Amino acid sequence: MLRKIVLVVAAAALAVAQKLDGFDTFANQELRDWKCDGFAIAVIQDGKVILSKGYGLRDVKKNLPVTEKTLFAIGSATKSFTVTAMGTLVDQGKLDWDKPVRDYLPDFKMFDPFATERMTPRDLVTHRSGLPRHDLMWYSSPFSRQELFERLQYLEPNKDFRTTFQYQNLMFMTAGYLAGHVAGTTWEQLVRKAIFEPLGMTSSNFSVTESQKSTDYSLPYQVVNDVVVDMPFRNIDSIGPAGSINSNIEDMTKYVTIHMAKGKGVVSATNEMQMMIPQMAISTPSPDKELGDLAYGMGFFVTSYRGHKFVHHGGNIDGFSALVAFLPDDKLGLVILTNQNASALPAVVAYNVWDRMLGFDQIDWTARIKQQRALTKASEQDAKQKGYTIQKTGTHPSHELAEYAGEYEHPGYGIVKIEQAGEALKLDYHGLGGVLTHFHYDVFEVPKDEANPFSREKVQFHTNLAGDVDSLGIPFESTLKDITFVKLGDRRMTQKTFLQPLTGEFQRGSITAAVALKRDNALTLTMPGQPVYNLVPVRGTKFNIKELNGYSVEFKGDDLVFYQPQGTFAATRRK
Repeated sequence: MLRKIVLVVAAAALAVAQKLDGFDTFANQELRDWKCDGFAIAVIQDGKVILSKGYGLRDVKKNLPVTEKTLFAIGSATKSFTVTAMGTLVDQGKLDWDKPVRDYLPDFKMFDPFATERMTPRDLVTHRSGLPRHDLMWYSSPFSRQELFERLQYLEPNKDFRTTFQYQNLMFMTAGYLAGHVAGTTWEQLVRKAIFEPLGMTSSNFSVTESQKSTDYSLPYQVVNDVVVDMPFRNIDSIGPAGSINSNIEDMTKYVTIHMAKGKGVVSATNEMQMMIPQMAISTPSPDKELGDLAYGMGFFVTSYRGHKFVHHGGNIDGFSALVAFLPDDKLGLVILTNQNASALPAVVAYNVWDRMLGFDQIDWTARIKQQRALTKASEQDAKQKGYTIQKTGTHPSHELAEYAGEYEHPGYGIVKIEQAGEALKLDYHGLGGVLTHFHYDVFEVPKDEANPFSREKVQFHTNLAGDVDSLGIPFESTLKDITFVKLGDRRMTQKTFLQPLTGEFQRGSITAAVALKRDNALTLTMPGQPVYNLVPVRGTKFNIKELNGYSVEFKGDDLVFYQPQGTFAATRRK
């Protein structure tokens, strides 16, 4: 009997080996085809690891190979960790998927009052908040997780709440923030206690800063103009619950295995099921017939691959791409971690593994994807050669370049800085941007550069009735009107030493206007029978009247000049 069991096991192992025969050759070819320096992969079948291996290099200059212990950023594959951790709180009765977020976080506030009142933890992790991505609000920003949470109220939606799937990292950040609050810790501490420690994921961490202290971690790379170049690490700790985990194949194998165990891991079978069944439909069809209709579960996408249920989530953050995937009905799972920015390699390799393990003919996904990209590029080149463009030639800016310079603020996105750099303008938004070239009229553009996240971003300056440049708009979200940043006054115009000499009483005909100091950093204007007005710095000694659109004042010697839509008036300082 024992001999028979041994023979059966040996036969099964041989069958698996035959299915993966030639995979090493395929893997190394894919590295070359996609100009990817390295990746690691683990394949799990029936709870057993049948492949766990690194290919290529984790450090090109030092010629260091990728191993099973090499740390990579897993990007948005982190999202399922956040949902899993929340699931443990639901199992403990501390959290309810369908109670309002405000029951747990009374300060939670969205732009849409209805979403503020009705948003639930389930809504947070199913991408149905009504918000478009708004990623440039957090990407590279100096804001803490708490500050991001507080700024949500200023981000406009483009869809009604719960009507449309729209991928949303900030909602997942909020979900993690909520989970940490309910647990009485932080998101990081909760994930470590609920997932890392029970599974023995001893190498995994929550910050690329921590990864670089390891003896085995991968550097990030990108392809620019068809050449592989280094890419800086991107710290995204503040948005952590949406994508900051770093791990290796050894640890991720343990994680994938428990999600295939159907309730025998760290969360109940009920919560495992809810993560992997459709919660929100996605209306965008796949261009590939092998992939079925797409939906989102909780922390995972749900679709089919060549008729087999396919659950997965990718991850992309500067210099790294990842994929966690399952064919749950076939008891197959895999993890692929790469050191290439926005790489197609994880999907291509995963599909090849599925084809092999399911006994299908192997599709040449690399050829197909490259053909699709080539057609898109050819279409762009065709339009360029034919001279199709929205740019209006022969135009010029309406102001001197110096008048565009300054700081511009949005209550959610923060501050955009515009400086004059010689005969050009330079944009700085949280360290992103670059020198602007004139596009047309009062529109400027960041030049095309594959290595710059702001490549081809356009900036439009706006002028008020007084002829002053008072705001700028940037189309950060294509489904919304431009995000508007309002110009701030010269910072010295908020200093007491600058403001104090401007205070006093000014006579305007029979009316006395009084200018007073407010909290040592601002001015107010009072006239008989009218409310107190707040003066907002513009430049020089000019201030806008905050409460009156189109009204401003300017201090000129002993005169206080009033600029109003109906005319210009002067008041003289009373001696």
